[in-house]
Amino acid sequence: MGDMTEHHPYSPVGDSADRRDYLPAAGLHALLPGYDLLTRLLGMRKNYDNLVAQAELVDGLRVLEIGCGTGNVTILAKRRQPGAELVGIDPDPKALARAQRKALGLTGIHFDRGYAQSLPFADGEFDRVLSSMMLHHLDDETKAAAAAEVFRVLRPGGRLHILDVGGHMTAADGFAARRMLGNAHAAGNLGDAIPRLLVDAGFDCREVATQRHRFIGRLTFYCATRPGA
Repeated sequence: MGDMTEHHPYSPVGDSADRRDYLPAAGLHALLPGYDLLTRLLGMRKNYDNLVAQAELVDGLRVLEIGCGTGNVTILAKRRQPGAELVGIDPDPKALARAQRKALGLTGIHFDRGYAQSLPFADGEFDRVLSSMMLHHLDDETKAAAAAEVFRVLRPGGRLHILDVGGHMTAADGFAARRMLGNAHAAGNLGDAIPRLLVDAGFDCREVATQRHRFIGRLTFYCATRPGA
């Protein structure tokens, strides 16, 4: 199920003829045209709505989404708060091209190619960072680097809002959960792994909500604040 969620890992994959250092949406570039339909079928729109609502966006905020994929969350956030400035970043140029097409007609939103563990932004440049269904794809070293980068680009008092596979998932959460428990990257998100990751990076972190998901196992929302405001 990990390949069916919203974003892409940042570790080398692909053969010598198609070498890339990320995994495309749904695992293959050929599946990208149907990817937005897939997320709708998985019922992710309500979860994206909840993530954006938790970020409490207001006019004038600068907001970054890491691993933005085809732009679903970035564009939703812009539509919910037109007065905020939105930036989406992802390593996949084909996904970014789709995001840019979907954002035509909107102002104060743009998409850049880049990696969560090496963000091309200045220190303290953002008020909010969003992450949706991306962390569970990363290995532990890359997660730690990404958390450190998010901490760096957030202003003091800025917040990171996460939606991902996580929390206290057990086999009782269903077949999809049992599959996730057998996936090394996904299992690395479970229990208190995400809060520990963020606290180690310097954040104050809390779990906002958690819920069973029929096709993914368990989804959990987190809010992490950079201290010092």
